[in-house]
Amino acid sequence: MGAGAVTTNDGTSGFAHLIDPNRKWYNNKRLIALNAWIVLLLITSSTNGYDGSMMNGLQSLPQWKDYFNSPSGSMLGLLNAIQNIGCLAAYPFSPYLSDGIGRRPTVFLGAAIMCIATVIQTAAQSVGMFIGARFLIGFGLTFAAGAAPMLVTEISYPSYRAPLTSTYNSLWYSGAIVAAWTTFGTFKIGSTWSWRIPSALQALPSVIQVALMLFCPESPRWLVSKGKDDQALKTLAYYHADGNVNDPLVQYEFNEIKTAIEFDRTVAANVGWKSLFATPGNRKRMRIIIALAFFSQWSGNGLVSYYLNKVFDSIGITDPTIQLLINGILQIWNLGWALLASSFVDRLGRRLLFMTSSAGMLLFFIMQTVCSAQFAAHGSDAAAHAVIAFIFLFYASYDLAFTPLIVSYTVEILPFPIRAKGFTVFNFAISLSLIFNQYVNPVALDAIQWKYYLVYVAFLAFELVFLYFFVIETKNKSLEETAAIFDGEDAAEHIHGAALGGPTEMYEKDEKSTGSSRENVQSLPKV
Repeated sequence: MGAGAVTTNDGTSGFAHLIDPNRKWYNNKRLIALNAWIVLLLITSSTNGYDGSMMNGLQSLPQWKDYFNSPSGSMLGLLNAIQNIGCLAAYPFSPYLSDGIGRRPTVFLGAAIMCIATVIQTAAQSVGMFIGARFLIGFGLTFAAGAAPMLVTEISYPSYRAPLTSTYNSLWYSGAIVAAWTTFGTFKIGSTWSWRIPSALQALPSVIQVALMLFCPESPRWLVSKGKDDQALKTLAYYHADGNVNDPLVQYEFNEIKTAIEFDRTVAANVGWKSLFATPGNRKRMRIIIALAFFSQWSGNGLVSYYLNKVFDSIGITDPTIQLLINGILQIWNLGWALLASSFVDRLGRRLLFMTSSAGMLLFFIMQTVCSAQFAAHGSDAAAHAVIAFIFLFYASYDLAFTPLIVSYTVEILPFPIRAKGFTVFNFAISLSLIFNQYVNPVALDAIQWKYYLVYVAFLAFELVFLYFFVIETKNKSLEETAAIFDGEDAAEHIHGAALGGPTEMYEKDEKSTGSSRENVQSLPKV
């Protein structure tokens, strides 16, 4: 499904000319409201980022280590990995909830589960209780994080879709910043509240979502898939055209969505788990998606994301205050680079960002490895400081593509009928890669120190080659147009022909009988 036949030679969307250049997110109250709802969805990623950074910080807190008997080796690996094991347990249910009850209720359910889990985590009296709470956090996060980015990409105004969806994963660092500086601030508290306070604050994004989520607009694509065309058209009109159901952009979007979903459901039979690998186009999608999932965690970043204290210990930086301070600064650095890259995804394109990111990571990780070896051989302070510098440069490179694009690129190349299932496969692959990392990394770092970095150097070189040959450019295309790159021009022409059709029949009739459908819809509440 797609409309690639209407994509112009410069790669811009076939309906770019239908977008009102004067309608900006800052001067249109409907777009301001829409983007406010999108921000509510984006903070889902903050919860995930908070968890990783919090666990990094807790490992540097003597109070946490003393309370749980200084976990190390496989127990430390389990404490980090259990959240992803919880994610794995929820994956069989996540796509059915997103496709069955809708994106909006699924996010609400996930947030509610995480609120309960953080209460248990904060009140933990034993390591088993702490582990159980983290399992439940992962279980709830799967529902929220599976539905939220899809809803973002499916309700966004076309010209803001790619930057906003890319911002989703970039806000991982907003949670990481809060967690890093919270653990830094509670470090001086002499009681268990030094780690209970950071544990409690993890619930903040979820509490906000529980309070507001059910008032958020539902995905027009989901509404169309359930036969609720009237609601879908009203939602598009309300937020994308000030309530005018006959606006050319709204009509194009609605017809393209309706035809694409129907085409996949009937002509292409592009539904169900089997269809993920049944066609050449879908096999191409899954090859890219699964690779990106593993690349996002096996690029060496897992060492710093979850075991920063061990990396610092290996270069002689053992003061917990210094470790926590560097961790806090690193998260701010990451957020800045990730948000900058998010704003340029449609200007620079996906391929350029992926290639630049991979080349930079390879270069700076090699330098980090060399400097770590120098410190191990000579104990040089200069080498230790250079390792820190190259960690920052490595993450700047990582944040150019692998923070903003892995989620947005995944959801945009998947057609609606398999979007939830394909995104679940992506998240499942991430969890598998994380569980492996969280068990293997601490053991390998204890056993062979800096030599373990050589494994990631080799893998980064492989990533660079893979991305060069397989990543496909998708900038400045609608969700439906993007799929034409994978499914061919026949599908594109079919859907584009329908998208260019006249106003939908039910509203054309209403227009004649009541005068102005714009007036009828303008006063509608959120659908």
